[in-house]
Order: sequence, then C-alpha cells, then structure tokens
Amino acid sequence: MPGSTDVGGRASGAHLVRKKRLFFPFFLPAVTLYVVFLVVPTLATVALGFTSWAGAGDTPEFTGFANYVELLSSDAFRYSFLNTLLYIVAGGVGTFLLAFLFTMVLRDMRGGKLIRAILFFPNIVAPVALGMFFSIVLIYRPNRQGLANHLLESVGLDAVKFLQAENVTWVVTGCLIWASSGFYITILMAAVDRIPPYLYEDADIAGATPWQKFRHVTLPLTWDVIGVAGVLWTIGAVKIFELVFVLAGPGTYSPPIRAWTLGVYVFDRSFGTQGTPEYGMACAAAVVMILLVSVLVVLLRRLMRRDTIQF
Repeated sequence: MPGSTDVGGRASGAHLVRKKRLFFPFFLPAVTLYVVFLVVPTLATVALGFTSWAGAGDTPEFTGFANYVELLSSDAFRYSFLNTLLYIVAGGVGTFLLAFLFTMVLRDMRGGKLIRAILFFPNIVAPVALGMFFSIVLIYRPNRQGLANHLLESVGLDAVKFLQAENVTWVVTGCLIWASSGFYITILMAAVDRIPPYLYEDADIAGATPWQKFRHVTLPLTWDVIGVAGVLWTIGAVKIFELVFVLAGPGTYSPPIRAWTLGVYVFDRSFGTQGTPEYGMACAAAVVMILLVSVLVVLLRRLMRRDTIQF
C-alpha cells in the first residue's frame, strides 16, 4: 500500500541519518589515536634516519644518506640483516611444515581440541622466560652441563656449545619453531573446522590418502588463511629480539654481532653503545625494518593471491 511504503521509506531514511551522525563520533577518536601513535612516530623515524642525533639535549644534524651508507658498510648490520632473513625463511618454513603436519593429524584425532590447546601454551609464555628456560637446557658448562649436553654425554657423545655465536642463530630458529607452531596450528585448525565434512567423506569414498586430502581439500580451502598467517609470521619474525638477547647475550652487554638481528641492532645503537647514543643510526635501521617487512608482505600477498573458492 502507498501509505505503508511511505512509512517504511521514512523509517529507513531516519535510520541512515542516525548512522551518519554516529559515524564521526566513533571514527575520529580511532583515527586520531592511529595518527598520533603510529603515523607521526613513523614519519619522525624516517626523518631522524637522515640525521645524526644523540637524544635529549642534542640538536639533530642533517646528514643525508650518510647513515644508510654506514649501514651498508657495517659488519654488524650485515649480520643483523642476514640473520633476520634466516629467521623469516627458515623459521617460517619449519613452523608451517609443523603446523601443516599437525593439521593433518589433529583433524581426525579424538581429543584434538585439547591437544590444540596444549600446543598453543608455549605461545603465551613471555619470550624472555622461554629464553631463560632454553639457556638452562642448552648451556655448556664442563662438569655441570645443561640437560641437552648431559643427555649427549650420557650416550657417549661430546657436549656441544649450542649458545656459541656461530650456533645460536640455529638454536633460536629451533626455539622459535617450537614456541610459535601452536599459534599457527590453532589458526589453521580454525580454518579447517569451517570445511564441510562431506568433502572429506567424498575423498574417503574415492580412496584418497591423508596427503591427497590435505593437498586437494584442506590446502585449497584454507589458502586465504595460510596467506594471512604468513603475513603475521613475517611481521613477527622481523621484530625478533628477546630470544636472541637472552640466549646469545653474555648477561652484561649485547650479544656477539654474529648473532644480531635488526631488532638487536636498533637496540644497540639506541641504548647499548656504552657512550653517546646513535639515534639517527637506530632510526635508519628501523626504516630498513619497515621497508623489509613491507616488501616481503607485498610479495607474499602477490604469491598467495588466487581466486576464492566458495564452499
């Protein structure tokens, strides 16, 4: 009826007006916080990367690209950059292989949700605590070895200096895989839980093996979630700091430069120079971190891009 149509139209228009009135009161505070605490500090970091600045009481002096030239010629920065890439690639491959393996196993296992919760537990432990735990387990100390070396010696093998500068990067990679896998298992299993059971039933009827079900059912239908998980891993791996500092550090200063990451490099130039801070260098290294994660995330999203499968 015409009358009811007019009433419905007026009600819809009034609702839209109320929504528009509520838009800015909710939008502006969020944007203000975002700009003040993220955009402005980021722009300030970029600007300070072109200066020489020792902090409060000193005036930033514009030096152009001198900080970046020094970064490229620095052994410490080279080790930091390569170690960070190693954590991203090797740690990521190990973490996702383990996550995929548990995804295949836990999907049909009784008590899978309980095991999923147990596997997630290391992710909620502070990295500093994890580092202290692994340092106790892996320490090399004649006549008073850590658990790992004690087991090696008990079977007649020589003790290993796991926490030496040349070995600690791989030790940290293993610790990251152990600590992070539960988080990504939880994410992938949440995506698997959305897959209709009849697809797996059809695969069983067709005689598919677990690997074939994973490859042709699980992997395609969780591809978007895997892409997001890959982005999360990349962002987190670029910022690795605590585990390296605790496991490789002597307890009095910074770890040996062969074990550094970009996070440790920024910290050292800001607070660990045992003299005048080099905040300009620290900001330049932070800009490199931003560029690195931006490039890797864009590449990852392009590589993972494919048409969405509806189910």
